[in-house]
Amino acid sequence: MRRQFRLPADDHLYLEGTGLDWETMVEGGLQWLVVRDRPIAPGYTLERAHTALQIVPGYPDAEIDMVYFDPPLARRDGVLVRALASQALDGRTWQRWSRHRTRQNPWRPGIDSIATHLVLVDHWLAREFGRVAA
Repeated sequence: MRRQFRLPADDHLYLEGTGLDWETMVEGGLQWLVVRDRPIAPGYTLERAHTALQIVPGYPDAEIDMVYFDPPLARRDGVLVRALASQALDGRTWQRWSRHRTRQNPWRPGIDSIATHLVLVDHWLAREFGRVAA
């Protein structure tokens, strides 16, 4: 797995503790974290997908936004997932989920991290099915 930039020690420990393969890469001047074969919430056509996060300059004080999946996710029931776009990354086309924090749930420097953002990603996945409040 590539390690083209370093993450804060707490993030590194968290990712190692997941038991999943992960890597950091730099492409087009942007830093990316890719977690390989991450479990996906029930109801989607895939049980696992690669999950990417763009790690912005200034992280961990600056927030992580959105999430990217490869292969693309779709709902098993055929209902379309909204606010999607394509993102080229590492020679593949990833599915970008345009989801963002709110005033009620802002990024909290010193508290939020890759771990808390991935919890939010799981919330977004479940919310597609009305399993959690918006």
